[in-house]
Amino acid sequence: MIPAMPATAVPSRRRSSHRGSPRRRSSSRQASAAALRFGRSAAMGVVSVLILIAGVWGSWGTAHHVMLTKGREQGTIEVTRCGEESCTGPYTPVSPGSTPRARVVIEKTVAVRTGQTYTVVIKPASDEVLRSGPAGVLYSWVPMGGALLLASVIVAGGLGRARAGWLLAGSGVALLTAAFVAV
Repeated sequence: MIPAMPATAVPSRRRSSHRGSPRRRSSSRQASAAALRFGRSAAMGVVSVLILIAGVWGSWGTAHHVMLTKGREQGTIEVTRCGEESCTGPYTPVSPGSTPRARVVIEKTVAVRTGQTYTVVIKPASDEVLRSGPAGVLYSWVPMGGALLLASVIVAGGLGRARAGWLLAGSGVALLTAAFVAV
């Protein structure tokens, strides 16, 4: 030490600034790790909600015709011919105010066979019919069943919510199985 300098003015090498202290570094690491966890959880939550919304959107296009039948023409179709994508046949009305039609079109699926008769609902302003009754309702919600299965993987894996993931998967499998059995 220089005799002319006061003892308090001497910089000490032992003192360290707070910027580089190990305590401060670990707390900033913890904060950034928490922010990344939150960001991942938020992103996975948004993706799973979007998948479920897409499932409802995909199902509602036909489900609302089949489920909300008040005021719609209801009847039966006897399938006489089937092409690659659709089947046709005469329509016999069941509901009051519905008129018979010589030819209506129904989507060809695994469950529609030539010579069979199905209960149907006519889509407004068209000659296209949709299967009604329990089988039609369950079949219209098949896209939602697929969305539930897909969202279950994201919820269980991406969000780490295994129980919620199993619940979604179980609901999707139950819906798809019920539709398969009913149709």
